[in-house]
Amino acid sequence: MTIDARQVAAGMLDAVPFARTLGLEFLDVTTDDGARVVARLPDSPGVHNHLGGPHAGAMFSLGESASGAVVLAAFGHLLDRALPLPVRADVAYRKVARGPVRATARLGRPAADVVAELDAGRRPEFDVPVEIAMEDGTVTGEMTVVWTLRPTDRG
Repeated sequence: MTIDARQVAAGMLDAVPFARTLGLEFLDVTTDDGARVVARLPDSPGVHNHLGGPHAGAMFSLGESASGAVVLAAFGHLLDRALPLPVRADVAYRKVARGPVRATARLGRPAADVVAELDAGRRPEFDVPVEIAMEDGTVTGEMTVVWTLRPTDRG
């Protein structure tokens, strides 16, 4: 099922002002066979590093934001009873990026399994792998963000 990318983008940009500051764009959001999001960091001198490409921190923010959009797409219907939070992240920068970069994030396990853990009273953790690439497809980095759904109704 394809979810309206504009809805997810609006939700992310409202909830995460820093994503708006960076000018992040959310291009594609789907939930078929696990949630998937493609987000884009436009080329801008304001996010460049000393090599003239996107700064590592800007690429990290792109990847983390794409992972958050995946979580919103997969579990947004649970926001009344669970708060999604990033737990930790691991990033590997593979190649110097040039120009705009895209992050493709995917839910690392079936959403139904995560919801079942939440329903059983546990606080699930799940991986969201992210690939960061230039627009020609050259992979410049990879990251994994581990997320949790913290139950909000404890009483």
